[in-house]
Amino acid sequence: MKRERLLDTNVLILHLREEPGVMETLSRWAMEDTLYISVATRTEVLVGMRPHEEERTLALLNALVNLPVDEAIADQAGRLIYQYARRGFQFSFPDAVIAATALRYDLVLVTTNVRHFPVPELEVEPFPK
Repeated sequence: MKRERLLDTNVLILHLREEPGVMETLSRWAMEDTLYISVATRTEVLVGMRPHEEERTLALLNALVNLPVDEAIADQAGRLIYQYARRGFQFSFPDAVIAATALRYDLVLVTTNVRHFPVPELEVEPFPK
């Protein structure tokens, strides 16, 4: 079954840290389907990048399909932040944008932090650590 995936920031960080098995899993998925990231993920990864890591980091980010934030995604992210704040859950701005991107493009969100994405209509796949 085809499962197009949107990778959360923490999955890319595991890859960049060369955690065992991560590169193999992502390579296998990339052979089966297209892998996507939100430009919010791109920003989060670049925030934590050290100058000597730039070439390798940009190579990874550029190997993935980077999805922009359009008005529909921005609106949905704002709605998620608003709705979940009233339920006592604080969505971070980047996580709300990432969730809204997955919803907009009907992608499976892959993350190590499933609890950060409590949206029932969002399909979330835990990434094995």
